Amino acid sequence: MDAGILGLGAIFDVTPAWAPVDLDTADGATGIRMHMGHCGAVLFVAFLGAAASGTDDVVFDLKQHTAYTSGTTADLDSTGAADAVGITEYYVKSETLLDGDEPWVRLTQAAASEVTLTGTTYAARQKIVAFGVGADQLGEGYTHLSVNVAVTTSAVQLGAGLYLPLHLRDRRKPVNLLNWLNPGAANA
Repeated sequence: MDAGILGLGAIFDVTPAWAPVDLDTADGATGIRMHMGHCGAVLFVAFLGAAASGTDDVVFDLKQHTAYTSGTTADLDSTGAADAVGITEYYVKSETLLDGDEPWVRLTQAAASEVTLTGTTYAARQKIVAFGVGADQLGEGYTHLSVNVAVTTSAVQLGAGLYLPLHLRDRRKPVNLLNWLNPGAANA
């Protein structure tokens, strides 16, 4: 079946936030910047393995940027711009061994640029985390977002992150989709 029939290129796209990495380092994973000008929203999805040991929290930190490199960077909810809005809810699937029968659990918080998975609940479990960001949540003049992740531990914990741009403004065949880092530049 053609991927375009399934909505790839018409409804959504998939682009990396970060490749699979061991998140136990001081830096964790620095998310790739994604341009928000050609979609209405992005669904961020992370797939994380269980921690080898410990009960450390996993922290996702949302940043907004004025350019795909350099420029100004700020937390999604604390730019000084009154129109910047943080994340208020996120969803988690978790189990010792994810096998497709686990329900989504909805978690809420006051608007913030960080989403925290509590280690005492989730560290020993495999998990999928999902939250959405609308293009209208970015502050005035901000065009890109990124999601960084950190785990302050020495225990191995593997993870990967994906952005799923939704409500595409330019519908195209999957092979002709935009460059989400720097629209207008050729795909590498």
